[in-house]
Amino acid sequence: MSSNTLPTSHLPHEKHRYHNPGETKIFGFWIYLMSDCILFACLFATYAVLKTGTAGGPTGKDIFQIKFVLIETFLLLFSSITYGMAMIAMEKSKVVKLNIWLLLTFVFGLAFLAMEAYEFHHLIIEGFSPTHSAFLSSFFALVATHGLHVSIGLIWITIMIIQLSLRDLTSINKTRLMCLSLFWHFLDLIWICVFTVVYLLGAIS
Repeated sequence: MSSNTLPTSHLPHEKHRYHNPGETKIFGFWIYLMSDCILFACLFATYAVLKTGTAGGPTGKDIFQIKFVLIETFLLLFSSITYGMAMIAMEKSKVVKLNIWLLLTFVFGLAFLAMEAYEFHHLIIEGFSPTHSAFLSSFFALVATHGLHVSIGLIWITIMIIQLSLRDLTSINKTRLMCLSLFWHFLDLIWICVFTVVYLLGAIS
C-alpha cells in the first residue's frame, strides 16, 4: 500500500469527526417549527375570514379587555427574558442558576395560562362560547392552539429541570435546551401576532 493512501480503517473515524448529532437535531427542530408556522398561518387566515361572522352576537370590540390581555403579553415577554438568562447560565455551565431561571420561566408561563383560562371561562359564562358564532369559533381555535403549545412548553421545562437535577448539563441536555429555546421564543412571536391581529385590531375595529 502506498504511503499516500489513507488506511480504510481510519475512514469511519474521520467521517464521525465531522458529524455533530446536536446540530442535526436542531436543524430538524427548525423544520418542525416551519410546519408549526403553517398551522398558525392557517388559523390566522381562518380568523381573518370568519371574524365578521358574529351571527348578531358580540364583536371583538365588545368582549376583548385590552388591559387584561396586555398583562398576559408582558408575562410571556418576561418568560422569554428569563429563558434567555437560562441560556446564558447554560453557556457558563452554572446548573443551579440555569434551573432557577427555568423555574422563573415556568412561573411566568403558568401565570399566562391561568389568565388565558380565566378569560375563556369568563367568556363562556357570559354565553360567548365557541359555538355562539363563527367569529368566536375561530377566536377560540387560534388562541387555544397557542395555549396548548405553551402547556407543552411548560411540561418540557419541567422535564428539563428534572433532567438537569439528575444528570447534570450533558451535551444531550444542552441540545434539548437549545431546541426548547427556539420553541419558547417562537411561541412568544406567535403571541405578539395574536395580540396585534386579534386583540388590538379587534378592539378598535
